Amino acid sequence: MNPPTAPGTVLAVVSVGTSPGGASAPPIRVLIADDEPALRDAIASLLAHEDGLVLVGEAGDADQAIALAVARQPDVALVDVSMPAGGGPRAAREIIRVSPDTRVIALSAFEDRPTVLEMLRAGAVGYLVKGTTAEDLLGSIAKVVDGRASLSAEVLDGIVHELSSQLRREEIEQEQRVAQRGEIQRFLSGEGVTMVYQPIVDLRSREVVGMEALARFHSLPLRPPNEWFADAVRMEVGVQLELSTIRRAIAALPSIPPHAYLSVNCSHRAAMSPELPSTLGAHASRMVVEITEHEPVEDYPALAVALAELRERGARLAIDDAGAGFASLRHTLMLHPDIVKVDISLTRDIDRDRAKRALASALISFGDEMGIAIVAEGIETAEELETLVALGVPFGQGFFLARPAPITG
Repeated sequence: MNPPTAPGTVLAVVSVGTSPGGASAPPIRVLIADDEPALRDAIASLLAHEDGLVLVGEAGDADQAIALAVARQPDVALVDVSMPAGGGPRAAREIIRVSPDTRVIALSAFEDRPTVLEMLRAGAVGYLVKGTTAEDLLGSIAKVVDGRASLSAEVLDGIVHELSSQLRREEIEQEQRVAQRGEIQRFLSGEGVTMVYQPIVDLRSREVVGMEALARFHSLPLRPPNEWFADAVRMEVGVQLELSTIRRAIAALPSIPPHAYLSVNCSHRAAMSPELPSTLGAHASRMVVEITEHEPVEDYPALAVALAELRERGARLAIDDAGAGFASLRHTLMLHPDIVKVDISLTRDIDRDRAKRALASALISFGDEMGIAIVAEGIETAEELETLVALGVPFGQGFFLARPAPITG
């Protein structure tokens, strides 16, 4: 008769097998962790009738399983994938951590490929679907103790399918990366890129005071410019692509009214490039460099030094997307721009939003105090324009005033 056991633990003493040479082999110590008592009882009964196996404990959740692994140091742990207190993956990771020599076999009531892979990543070396034959269960224990993996046929088929699908997804992603790199190289060579220009106007007189240059990339499927620039950054050619589009923008300067400036978008990385001053060259006095607020700046002092050189050449600085970007108004406070461009999210429906009107008024007062020109972006309705004029915003741009278009002439 087996000795009495503590609550929650079944201890079955079985006969010990012999090694090929006749010497007694140590028994394989097995832990069962499953929240179904009936299943635990069935496995315990099976193990109790097998020579060379000893059941060292049963657990109904992950916490109990981990505690038993610490105390009993089993050779094999049969672990349910969906038990309480964190599930099988947590139990597997922690059992292996506290008992490194324990080999974990996962048990699942159904074939679930994501769960299979999660358990394997957690350290399981076997995976069986519940309901498998006693012969398969015992064979799996023997395999993992022998240092081999053991997966049921249903699970193995699922893993092969999942890995095949994953490899295909990776292959497609790699093909897309290669295609995108090829497109960006094409853009860098000057192909597939055009520049359009949106007027920036005096909101009272409607006189054009500047033109903002915007890149358009021609590739199928069509993608917005910010995605191409982001891809270029990931491919470590972001600055080169920006400088290339700035050169193309500058080429249109002779066709821009001589009293108007040309505004170009520029990341802080491109603004710090030693190539930018020479790119602006003799045209610097007609250029405005727009730094967006949508990206963080790691080193403001270094950026300020780079911008100071541009300003010495006559270029002006604008903060783009003010009030809605990563840094809110920090760029404005740290870089002391000549122009602040109010983001479209603050302009949109400003005629119906008292909070936006209050913020616009504060920005206008700040601009007046600091000698900074305020430009409202994204003006799309007559009501927005009227409200901005009434608030005292001096300059603006948007579809209501003029859409971006190529320059001809």
